[in-house]
Amino acid sequence: MKDTFGNFEWKDIGDIELGRPAMGEKMHVAVYRMFHYSLRSVLEKSYGKEAVKHNLVEAGRLAGREFCEHVLDLSLPPADFFRLLRQNMAELGIGILEIEHADFDNMIFILKVSEDLDCSGVPVTGETTCNYDEGLIMGILEVYTGRKFIVKETDCWSTGDWTCRFHVVAI
Repeated sequence: MKDTFGNFEWKDIGDIELGRPAMGEKMHVAVYRMFHYSLRSVLEKSYGKEAVKHNLVEAGRLAGREFCEHVLDLSLPPADFFRLLRQNMAELGIGILEIEHADFDNMIFILKVSEDLDCSGVPVTGETTCNYDEGLIMGILEVYTGRKFIVKETDCWSTGDWTCRFHVVAI
């Protein structure tokens, strides 16, 4: 199920091993955040905060769909799928995933991500900032379940919490 929002596909990541034989696939979190926050700042000046939040969610959603289709095992039962997702998120440095609540019958979850790539350690602003992560979770769960989701970050390092918490509900 392709997303009509953009043309990004997993193959667009390219052959990292071929392209970075000496540097490899690792980079510093500061470099990622320089890119993320400078791009966000420039886009907010041009389009406004709400439009940028929406687009970051959609970008994360698209990335999450591709990630799920190409990295995760869709045939796994839910508990094993979430274990694999947790393992991949940790290995890739996205964050440490914990499932605080899982109601598979109604598709309602509370997910916690510690040491989140996007925000852990940033200054407190009073606003949640992990819009891309909201979309990433949304896209992953859409592909795995075949359903649409609403994902809302309720706690974030930038709101003074030491972890990110996402409320996830199927619609």
